Amino acid sequence: MAKYFGSAQMSLLALALIAGLSSGVAADSPRELKWADLIPKNKPANTVLKSKTFFGGSVPVTDAGPPPPPLPEGKFMSVKRHQPGDDQPPAIVPELNGQTVSIGGYVVPLDFDATKVKEFLLVPFVGACIHVPPPPANQIIYVKTDEPFEVSQFDPVTVTGKISTTVAFTGLADAGYTITADSVAPRTR
Repeated sequence: MAKYFGSAQMSLLALALIAGLSSGVAADSPRELKWADLIPKNKPANTVLKSKTFFGGSVPVTDAGPPPPPLPEGKFMSVKRHQPGDDQPPAIVPELNGQTVSIGGYVVPLDFDATKVKEFLLVPFVGACIHVPPPPANQIIYVKTDEPFEVSQFDPVTVTGKISTTVAFTGLADAGYTITADSVAPRTR
């Protein structure tokens, strides 16, 4: 090969080969997402959530009217809650569709057996979806996993898998994204 290329050309060829290999490795690693990455940059948020303590929940800054009446005992999961912006399609980032991603958050179990969870909502803060109203749909991810895992609702996790921009309608809240999880791991704070 040296008789066809000079030493400078061989160096360039070696650099191109190394760059090609390293870009292939980077393409296989999941994209690290932050919750702000799930909100389109060109569209203003319908409602900005003001953080409160865990027991106080989060409430929209805008007034959505009087709070709903209390639910009868045992009917917590049977009534769909009003979400900010639920009168419009969720503002999502379509470019995320089909990407392998990794994002941290908190588990709100949907399908579980004792303490093992298979389906859940991933939310950005502790207590989201427990209090009325839940976050906007673009701040909730519906997650499905083949392998059930054990986790406390108050412990953060990192979910890695393929994300889709398919809206999931659950009894608790609507999710703007869906992830088919390859892994769900405890997150160190």
